[in-house]
Amino acid sequence: MKTKAVLFFCICSLAMFSQYNSEFLNFEKTGRSISINGEYELGSNGIYNSLLNKFIVGGYIDKKTKDASNNHMKGLNVLGANMNYDISAFFGRNSKYSYLIGFKDQQIFNSSFTKDFYELVFYGNKPYLNETKNLSGSNINSLRFQELKLGFIWHKIDTTAKVGVSISILKGQQLFYIKAKEGSSLYTNTDGTELVFNSDFTMALSDTANRKNPFAYTGIGASADIFFETPYKGKLGLGSVLTVNANNIGFLHWFDNSMQYSSDSTFKFSGYHINNLLDLKDSTLATINRDSIIRTTTNAHKESFNVNIPTNLLIINKVRFTNKFSLGVGFRYLFNSNFKPYFFTDADYQFTSKITGTLHIAYGGYSKLNVGLAFMYNTPGWFFKIGSNSLQGYISPSNTYGQGAFVSIAKKFKH
Repeated sequence: MKTKAVLFFCICSLAMFSQYNSEFLNFEKTGRSISINGEYELGSNGIYNSLLNKFIVGGYIDKKTKDASNNHMKGLNVLGANMNYDISAFFGRNSKYSYLIGFKDQQIFNSSFTKDFYELVFYGNKPYLNETKNLSGSNINSLRFQELKLGFIWHKIDTTAKVGVSISILKGQQLFYIKAKEGSSLYTNTDGTELVFNSDFTMALSDTANRKNPFAYTGIGASADIFFETPYKGKLGLGSVLTVNANNIGFLHWFDNSMQYSSDSTFKFSGYHINNLLDLKDSTLATINRDSIIRTTTNAHKESFNVNIPTNLLIINKVRFTNKFSLGVGFRYLFNSNFKPYFFTDADYQFTSKITGTLHIAYGGYSKLNVGLAFMYNTPGWFFKIGSNSLQGYISPSNTYGQGAFVSIAKKFKH
């Protein structure tokens, strides 16, 4: 069970890095330039930041920290993390459009888990003798891939609107997917001498030989990004801008060495006195070969298969009320994931001709309420932006959900 706990959260510990995973969003400020961008977001609607931080930076997890999340957890909860970093360039001599080239590394993790699964991971089965713990609906989906991106942005349609399109060749590095179907459960009898595991799950793994190697080539795929932005005159303010952006529209094809498992069986373990699954010291149990159990109890086979990557949709409408202040409202959603609809508002204030600050307030996504700040420094030669859409995770980790950060640095080209 310790292994399961590490597996459940290990991808989150990878997340150490403008938000929304799009090169096009900053173009209005940067124009033709070369930039380095990084961002991460990590959140759960059932696990507090204080517990998630233990898996990121390490440290002992005491009972109080575990209980805090458990006491406020729903029957089924979500956990997710997205991280990406890239180097990109917009270039060209035509006054109406620019070309885009970039390289990006992406890691995407999302999971759903029952309260019972959480309790088994963090407390073991000893406190739940003569109980059946429900695992139905628990799942883990973890992807890592790299992409080479080519595209263009047409930035003077009718002198004001912008349209951007890009396509990417994807190199798959790692996939881990498992889902417990309806009826999956674990029962422990009254004295711990019998376990009954109702197993109904599917699992898929990419070739594991070099899964930690960033140059590992275990799959191939393609994706596309679409961007549209247009100013218009509305009833409010001095003017408005509507932005629609969809990225990661694509798939990955994993090669023949990828593994798939499935099981729909009931397993009964008796004759062993197991006080706690988290503390297996019996020498007989220690001789059991985990790999042989998997091979003999599941339909394990190697084959190639395709998976859709989570597609990010972003819609923003921003109204400029004065020359210094604007207010935007937006919507974000990640398809092919457990990301909840994310509604937000951004208030921008220009302190000087070079410095702008943004207050971000949102609800949804992987977590619940999010509050963030960002600052932008923009000159004719340089663009710099840093911030977080989820500062609550750093200010009060013991009773908040979600955290994240992003940074962009761009050197502008002379026209």
